Amino acid sequence: MTVITLRELSRENWREALQLSLHPDQQRFVADYEPVALVGLAKAYVRPLGLVWLPYAIYAGYEMIGFLELALEPGSTDQYWMYHFFIDQRFQGKGYGKQALAAFIEHIERNYPECRCISMTVHPDNQAAQRLYKSAGFARTDEELFGELLFRLYL
Repeated sequence: MTVITLRELSRENWREALQLSLHPDQQRFVADYEPVALVGLAKAYVRPLGLVWLPYAIYAGYEMIGFLELALEPGSTDQYWMYHFFIDQRFQGKGYGKQALAAFIEHIERNYPECRCISMTVHPDNQAAQRLYKSAGFARTDEELFGELLFRLYL
């Protein structure tokens, strides 16, 4: 089995991340603009919502296969958010999404021991993502944010 890891976007890999893409019918589920990694890099600089934004590339072995972004309020216990999570269209259907999500949760637990909950929003039409997140222990709340469903995982 291929090992899935997360690596921060850096001067060495940011251009490669700009090549990651989604099927056109999936784009609206992940970001309003493309390339998604470019949106993530902009958020790391601008820091919307007053949060710290950390973009990560997802790797299968040595190959970049996806992207996600952690947004957090340093020192908090409940302001940890996952944004823009996706696996490149060339690598979908291989179980990488589930493995990457597990790697993300493990990363949070290892590097942010004060974190008690991870939140994310999910487009209401994105049934595949909702199934994936539920299988990893996330639960849908009764809340919506930015017109999307709110999911949380309590650690």
